[in-house]
This record gives sequence, C-alpha cells and structure tokens, in this order.
Amino acid sequence: MSPLPLFSFFLCFLLLLSPAISTNSEGNALHSLRSRLSDPTSVLQSWDPTLVNPCTWFHVTCDSNNHVIRLDLGNSNISGTLGPELGQLPHLQYLELYRNEIRGKIPKELGNLNDLVGMDLYDNRFEGEIPKSFSKLKSLRFLRLNNNNLTGSIPRELTTLSKLKVL
Repeated sequence: MSPLPLFSFFLCFLLLLSPAISTNSEGNALHSLRSRLSDPTSVLQSWDPTLVNPCTWFHVTCDSNNHVIRLDLGNSNISGTLGPELGQLPHLQYLELYRNEIRGKIPKELGNLNDLVGMDLYDNRFEGEIPKSFSKLKSLRFLRLNNNNLTGSIPRELTTLSKLKVL
C-alpha cells in the first residue's frame, strides 16, 4: 500500500474521532455554554458542534467574517449557569440572556468582551456581585442586570464607562 492512501485514511479516522477539530474557537465556546444549560423547549437544537462555525445556528448572529457578534437567547426558557467560555467571543456586541432561569455568579470573563455594546441579563437568578471587570467594557452602552439576586454595591469602576447609557 502506498503512503498517500494510508495517510488519507489516517486523517479521515482522526477527523471522525474528534469533531471539535473542525469547529472554531467561538463555536467551541458556545458549545461549552450549551453543555451548561438545560433547554426543555429545544431552542438550542441547531447548535451542532460538528459544523465549521456557529453562524448557521439559531439565536446566533455573525458578521461578514463569520465572527459571532450577537447571542439572542432572551425569554428562551433555559436554565443553568454561565461559565468563563463566554469571554472567548472577542467580537460579541450583544449578549441577550434576559428572562430565563440562569443562576450562579456572572463570570468575570465577560469583562474581556471589548466590542460589547449591550448586555441584558435581567430577570434571571444571578447571585453574587457585579464583576469589577465590567469596567473594561469601553464600548458598553446598555447593561441591564435588574431582577436578579445580586448583592453588594455597583462597582465604582463602572463610572469610567463614558458610553454607558442604561444601567
């Protein structure tokens, strides 16, 4: 047997064993989020980790370069927790997770989303404090966190966000 067919067979075998190889980092981050959530009404059914990117998934919007810029899961009857993987969506502009049953702490890694303009996390069951890392979100205009179980005061660092219109 010549080396080329053997190499091709080996490559195909590896791709079958590891579907994550064919996805991008944003798809991996969203798939990690999906694994943390309970989805009784199957709104995340189209989130197939074997696709090259998540731009064809429902509730995900991408730009012309196939970067995730919007996540629309507001009022979707999902529950669970958020994790640090959301901080791996560097082009995200809008994070819409309002009116669900998401609990736990708000990940400080959301402060890494430099392009974020709007974050709607209201009407959930988040607890703990508002992350001080949000002060790095210089493009943020809308931050809605009301009707959660948050404790502590609003971080003074948020006063440096000159574009913030709604808190």
